[in-house]
Amino acid sequence: MTLSGTSAQPQSNRDALTPLALAGLAWLLESDDPMSGLSDSLKGIVDKALQGVGAYGRTPLQGEEAYRLAQSAPDELAPLCRAASIIRDRGRGRDVTFSPKVFIPLTRLCRDFCGYCTFRQAPSEAERLYMGPEEVLAVAKAGERLGCTEALFTLGERPEQRYPEAKEWLQQHGYRTTLEYLHDASQLVLQETSLLPHGNPGTMSRREMERLKDVNASMGLMVENVSPRLAEAGGPHELAPSKRPRVRIKTIEIAGELRIAFTTGILIGIGETLEERIESLLVIRELHQRYGHVQEVIIQNFRAKPNTPMRDHLDPSTEDLLWTVAVSRIILGSDVNIQVPPNLSFTHYPIYLLAGINDWGGISPLTIDYVNPEAPWPQISELRRRTEELGFKLRPRLPLYPEYIVGSDEYIPVSLKERIKSLADGEGYVKGGIERYASTKS
Repeated sequence: MTLSGTSAQPQSNRDALTPLALAGLAWLLESDDPMSGLSDSLKGIVDKALQGVGAYGRTPLQGEEAYRLAQSAPDELAPLCRAASIIRDRGRGRDVTFSPKVFIPLTRLCRDFCGYCTFRQAPSEAERLYMGPEEVLAVAKAGERLGCTEALFTLGERPEQRYPEAKEWLQQHGYRTTLEYLHDASQLVLQETSLLPHGNPGTMSRREMERLKDVNASMGLMVENVSPRLAEAGGPHELAPSKRPRVRIKTIEIAGELRIAFTTGILIGIGETLEERIESLLVIRELHQRYGHVQEVIIQNFRAKPNTPMRDHLDPSTEDLLWTVAVSRIILGSDVNIQVPPNLSFTHYPIYLLAGINDWGGISPLTIDYVNPEAPWPQISELRRRTEELGFKLRPRLPLYPEYIVGSDEYIPVSLKERIKSLADGEGYVKGGIERYASTKS
């Protein structure tokens, strides 16, 4: 399927649905037969995926079968989406979740230089090197008043290894590393608010993750892509040592060994091939099959930003993202939680419900998306309306997914067990449900 590059759309058209996508949407709403429109070579593969049940499929597609999906034709997109939706419904039903959160950018300094990133700042560009404890707490308390349950800590990777200014700030405040400060900032939020921290600080060692586990309900790190080719000269990760696939995979592996519920995902449209996307999904699947800890897989679309090396790079098209979402569901199986960030496809994000997703990720009524500041989150009331229009039920969740809360305590940090249980209802969702958010009332 010739989607990468040739079907990407320019920034001015990034929120438009193409005629093919509109036709596919109509087909998805009308058809119940996922086999109609598929070539004979794909019918057997899709049928096998439809027969697989259980977490990530107890009879998953083999590698060569999964890679065959990359050869699908454009007119096979709609039946692939329909098959993915059926697989999703069998495992996740019609519930669609989101996490009410505040975004806390503890520091935007970073040792890495990624070709698409505007989050990172050098000391000379930064308003402040790090958020102070009082500022962290002010954001967390404001979010608590609005009903948020997650404090998402996102930060640049180990800036003290590149910038003397970062190292000096940390030393002045009694820390050797940024991750030590993250621990105490997370602990402060736990002590002073009802929010649950979710740490997203980059690659981590076993010792660092063991310490952070006690003050984080869950953690996360995007795989982005497992192809080492993207770190070669001229690639988006050439100057980003933490984006080397082996170190990211190792972090996720350690999280599994430590029984940390973990969020990961792939970033599409940064120069990878369709086969490299599939390879990345297969790596995620294998890690989860070994440890059972991958609670969520994000399918995130690249968006070109001014003043970056990739500013003229084309965004993935709607069809490209639809295909990737559908293939992710077909490969990963019925029980995986798959997310597409709605703010990155603001005008037409509901269409991805028809390709097999069941989660919208973190939505903040207070803070912006500092990684994609040009892309505002939808209002929760709007998110609810547009989700329900397609026959789904919107439900708020904690940063730890419901299935990791009810039935077993294996992935709940002992130090946070009482807190997490007190915030969750009997099904593991946020106590009080969607109605606790006043803005959803019509």
